[in-house]
This record gives sequence, structure tokens and C-alpha cells, in this order.
Amino acid sequence: MAVIIFGFWNVPVVRNLINPLKLFTIGWHELCHISAAILSGGRILKITIDPHVGGATIVEGGTPGFVLSSGYIGSTLLGGAFVLAGWDTLVAKILSFVLGVGLVLPLVLVRDKLTIVLTLCYEGLLVGFWFVDHAQALRWYCLFIGVMNILFVVWDVADDRFFHKTNDSDATQFAILYPRIGAHVWATIWIIFQLACLAGFAVLGIYAFKITPEQMNEQAASFLPT
Repeated sequence: MAVIIFGFWNVPVVRNLINPLKLFTIGWHELCHISAAILSGGRILKITIDPHVGGATIVEGGTPGFVLSSGYIGSTLLGGAFVLAGWDTLVAKILSFVLGVGLVLPLVLVRDKLTIVLTLCYEGLLVGFWFVDHAQALRWYCLFIGVMNILFVVWDVADDRFFHKTNDSDATQFAILYPRIGAHVWATIWIIFQLACLAGFAVLGIYAFKITPEQMNEQAASFLPT
């Protein structure tokens, strides 16, 4: 899934096909920056959420280290929750509502017609997967979204270092904030952190949801059965 996401995130023309999923991922990442800035007494000056140039949140005041780190940490936590949904249909059903709302919200800032049409398609898939094998297909949808979010630093750094997107990666911003450590070192630290979290959530999923498919279907049927 990570290889597929990397290809779709960066290959010209093809990358437009996952614009809604990119907007969901980037939007959550920027929302974490926004929340941290407000909590630490900062003021939001500008917000950019764009699948082509990346996301950016311009802040005045607040606690810089807290605001900056909140993006990768927030992406990791949300991604971890969706990864766990890959092991349990009931969790996938619940998180599908988060995804359904999250796919639509970025359209407040985006007016691209293709993105709007694709968003409707992804929403349609989300609804349709509820009726595939008692919503088992939702687990794979959620797992894909989980990998996309929990490894956000990989796509963020690739955008910055190799594809020269307009908005810098958070790793570059860390290097500006703490100049004694280079951007490549910050990128390595955060990649290791997110890979470790991905492994941790996967192990947690394996041990936390030790139930048979029949038990899973019965459990999931207690919440909006299909």
C-alpha cells in the first residue's frame, strides 16, 4: 500500500486520481497544526490545503516546537486508528463516518471540478463498501487511509526534496527552527518514528482483535447491520 500511495502521490496525471484522499490527509495534518497553535496562544494568519503544492499553516505566536511537531504526531495518531480498523469491521464502520466527513470538508477551500467529482466517487465507494461482505471491504479502505496518514512524513519529504513543491516539508521547517540539525536528519528521525508507530499499531491490531470472521461479523452487525 505504501508503494502504491507513493506512486499515486507523485506521478504526474495519475496523482490527480487520489486528490480527495490527499486533501483528507493534508487537511488533517494542517488541522493538527492549527489546533496546537490555538492551544498554545497563537494566531492563524493563513491556511493552504492543496493536493499539488502541499499544505501550509502560517502562525503568529504560540509555541513553535509544539505547533510544528503536532502535524506529524497528529497524522500518526489518526493513521494508527485507521490501521487498527484494518483488523476489525466494527472499528472500520465507526471510522468510515470520520472519513466520510473528512473527505467533504476540504472542498470548502477547493473548487477544482475534477476533485469534486472524484470526492463523490470516493464517498460512493465508502458507502458501497458497507454492503460488500458485511462491510469487510471497509477494513481495507480504512487500512489504506491509515497507511497514507501514518507515513505522511514520507510523502511530505518527497514533495519537498525531490519534487520541489511550493510549501516546505515540516522536516525543513524543523531545520529552520533548530538549525544545528539538518533537514535530512529531522526527516530520518520522523520517518523512524512513524515506521515504529506503524509497526506498533499493527502489532496492537493483531493482539487486540483476536476474533474469528464469524464473531467479527456478529459484532459489526450490532452497529448499523448490512
